[in-house]
Amino acid sequence: MVLVLTGVAVIMGGILAFVNHLTEGPINDQKAKALADGIKSVMCVSDLTVAKTDTVKQNDAKGKELTYIVYQIQDAQKKDLGAAVESTTGGFGGDLKVLVGFDPEGKILGYTLLEHAETPGLGAKADKWFQKGEKGDIIGKSPAEPLTVSKDGGQVDAITASTITSRAFLLAVNNAYSAYKATPVDGETGATPKEKEE
Repeated sequence: MVLVLTGVAVIMGGILAFVNHLTEGPINDQKAKALADGIKSVMCVSDLTVAKTDTVKQNDAKGKELTYIVYQIQDAQKKDLGAAVESTTGGFGGDLKVLVGFDPEGKILGYTLLEHAETPGLGAKADKWFQKGEKGDIIGKSPAEPLTVSKDGGQVDAITASTITSRAFLLAVNNAYSAYKATPVDGETGATPKEKEE
């Protein structure tokens, strides 16, 4: 009996490993496509290139080290458009992963949620709530002065009945801005490119 159960477990483990191996490539391709589409969306331009990718590590208020990925973006003429930054914070239902686009001055161009586990109909509304023309509109604002919800004395309307998610979302945006400003700048790809003499 033990040998039969062990044999079944080994065979099933092998089948699961094989299926995982088969689906790993398509899953990674789908994530890469979602990221590429997200970058175009948050930068509000379709003809762009990722000139440089930086990883920025910073500590949060509790001392926990967080990692941000900063994609320096250029247009077809190699003009700096700013950056798209991946930022993750803990929301109400789990991690909230946001991609935020910033222009070279640090103003928000756009954002998209890459991953979230927020409550449908409440916290999940964050994908639209803070967009241009909506109640919590943050587009065009600069988080140089951190964005906070009006309930905390800030200037952004929280999602109705979902203040925790709103706070987490704005924290992710503020952290993304901080990571963007901490990114090393160089003459070719940074936030303040130097013009080449001809």
